[in-house]
Amino acid sequence: MTSTPAYPGPINAPKAQRRTHSFTLHSHVVEDPYAWLKDAGYPNVSDSEILQYLNAENAYFETFFAPHSELVNTLFEELKARKPEQEESVPFVENDFHYQWRFAKGAQYRTWYRSASINAATDLDAQWETILDENILAQGHEYFRLGALTVSPDGKKLAYSLDTNGSERYQLHTIDLATREALTPSIENCAGEPVWNSASDGFIYLTVNEQWRPNKALFRNLDATASGQSDVVIMEEADESFFLSADLSQSQQLVFLHSGDHVTTEVHYLPTANLLATPRLISQRTSGHEYYVDHQGDNAQSGRLLIRSNQRQANFDLYQVALTDSTTNLSAQLDPANWQSIVTGDERTYLTNHMVFKAHVFVEVRIDGLDQMMVVEQNGESHFIQMPEESYSLGFGTNADYESNFLRLSYTSMVTPNTVYDYALDTKILQQRKVQQVPGSYDAKNFVTRRLMATARDGTQVPISLVQRQDTPVDGSAPLYLYGYGAYGHAIPPAFSSNIISLLDRGFTFAIAHIRGGDDLGYHWYTRGKLQQRTNTFNDFVDCAKHLVETQYVAAGRIAIGGGSAGGELMGAVVNQAPELFGSVAAHVPFVDVLNTMLDADLPLTPMEWPEWGNPIDDAQAFAFIQSYSPYDQVSAQGYPPIMVTAGLNDPRVTYWEPAKWVAKLRHVKTDNNVLILKTNMGAGHGGQSGRFTALKELAEEYAFFLLTLDVEER
Repeated sequence: MTSTPAYPGPINAPKAQRRTHSFTLHSHVVEDPYAWLKDAGYPNVSDSEILQYLNAENAYFETFFAPHSELVNTLFEELKARKPEQEESVPFVENDFHYQWRFAKGAQYRTWYRSASINAATDLDAQWETILDENILAQGHEYFRLGALTVSPDGKKLAYSLDTNGSERYQLHTIDLATREALTPSIENCAGEPVWNSASDGFIYLTVNEQWRPNKALFRNLDATASGQSDVVIMEEADESFFLSADLSQSQQLVFLHSGDHVTTEVHYLPTANLLATPRLISQRTSGHEYYVDHQGDNAQSGRLLIRSNQRQANFDLYQVALTDSTTNLSAQLDPANWQSIVTGDERTYLTNHMVFKAHVFVEVRIDGLDQMMVVEQNGESHFIQMPEESYSLGFGTNADYESNFLRLSYTSMVTPNTVYDYALDTKILQQRKVQQVPGSYDAKNFVTRRLMATARDGTQVPISLVQRQDTPVDGSAPLYLYGYGAYGHAIPPAFSSNIISLLDRGFTFAIAHIRGGDDLGYHWYTRGKLQQRTNTFNDFVDCAKHLVETQYVAAGRIAIGGGSAGGELMGAVVNQAPELFGSVAAHVPFVDVLNTMLDADLPLTPMEWPEWGNPIDDAQAFAFIQSYSPYDQVSAQGYPPIMVTAGLNDPRVTYWEPAKWVAKLRHVKTDNNVLILKTNMGAGHGGQSGRFTALKELAEEYAFFLLTLDVEER
């Protein structure tokens, strides 16, 4: 790329000071002149020089967009207009109540309701009571997010948690639904969903430590707390690389305490009838063994455990283990050597999730990259649910009723709005319950979706899903937005987005690169994009972009790219590798300072992340390899495309200084005058602004950035 600006930014861009800072490890000397941007008091950021720099970047960001406020507002109003002002979920049943959330006209947040009417889902005259109004809780807060919301089995008590600064350290509250009075003092620094005991007089909850790691499960007895007794620690996870979580079984008879990092898990269980019992281990942690458990049965001492495990096949198998009243031989029964196989995976068949009802087992399966839903009957016979399109995304909907006679599904494709289906288990009939409303003139017939295969440089075939208007030319003249993630085994499904229509209507093609690092084509797709194969992810994305150029969907330099978190790392790596391909970049909360973060064991996620990236502290080879691709370390004296970067001051996942340091280094080193802007949300975290409409303003800024820097004229 030449130094001729494609789209210059405003004059007087902020310039962060360069201060001498270096260290030596494994005979490598690392210079980091922007290390000072990490506040020593983090997560409390109070250093005046750091705040001054971040505020200067925010002012520069506003200066860039000031002349284009009309475009941003136009896009914002478009995005907002495609969201129904009023919306509600399909009611679901749990413990004899129907539950539903609703967005009132113009509301930013949901209100939650329930009804005791047995016909509440269809009876227009059914009486609904408000159990929680997020809009009231959000008042006075710049940021708000509801974490947990769970009603006790007797239907009389509600536990809910909230985050009001984006730090993901939730405050847990418990109230009496009749009186709305607090039943117990609130609990700080919580994570996950609390789980009630069957007597509805206590619950298990999780707390996070100073490093933001969920490491303790405690039991709070409401009566005991009222009399001054302390909560009881049920389990504490000592391994600093393992996170703890608690989940209620579908049968509501067991609580599973799940410890794990990205590649290894260990599960204990407790009966909900006695959450103070000693947790029983299912299978001891073994490096590389992942397993996930549900329970089918009428009580905690009977029925069976359904265990999805990769002990034999990387794409997982589903096993069963019988539970008996006798405890004498239970440990032997739980030994993995005695697990009985029910459903097997193979190189093409990837078992991604499972769930049970009283008389059925359901398995989410991905075959050759396409989602399928398998239904397993009590007699062992199975079948797949037939869906209406050839390419789509499919998964479990809300299925809280263990004795339900239908399975709720969530379905979408790149041209089909999010759809809720109920699949009748007796008649095998699929009933459409709700289709996402898209106000305006959206008509799927005006759009076309395709699936392409790009050949990566090592010969691997990498899928690309794309959507465009029927009248968009395929001759290289149209702009294109290419999105990617490629990490943690997280697949990016070919799903519908009402937001992307604003770009499609302006002539864009939207494409998703299903690159290695995700598990789009199976577990091997994930493992071939991590550790010493991490660069496959970046190479795949670049090679997908080249394929789209070769097939004339777009011309080099006319591609906008976007990604967040690990997808932001992807953005940083590919603009270092092939800047000439891209004309505009949006990197949200980008994980770009990989080496320094993986060297800091005191950061919240670092020890847990070593199985994903490698441990550069102890492993010289991992150090050298991470340094060879870490976007911050590999910034070089070359031309870069226009880049828009976002960050969150309270982000515990990608700390604010990573994008700040990256932007500062790019400004100092790059040889072009293309615009480079950074926006740090000073009162939010990893997810950016909260509120369903407020968040759209940031998306409008991103889309405006693409249109301006690619010089796309308004239609």
